[in-house]
Amino acid sequence: MRISYKKLWILLIQKEISPVQLRTDLNIASGTMTKLRKNEEVALSVLLRICNYLDCNIGDICDAVREEN
Repeated sequence: MRISYKKLWILLIQKEISPVQLRTDLNIASGTMTKLRKNEEVALSVLLRICNYLDCNIGDICDAVREEN
């Protein structure tokens, strides 16, 4: 399985928040933002900070996606 943050990007668009604003407001490292863009694993603490900031649940910003063999 892999992680997908597609829901995060859609939610940011809906709330009219740019990725730069998210990164700045939450003091997220640029490397972590790169991992989010590449659908790589990031620390749960970062995901929880994003959820708190966006007032949402973790399932609203990411999905576990089954990989095809």
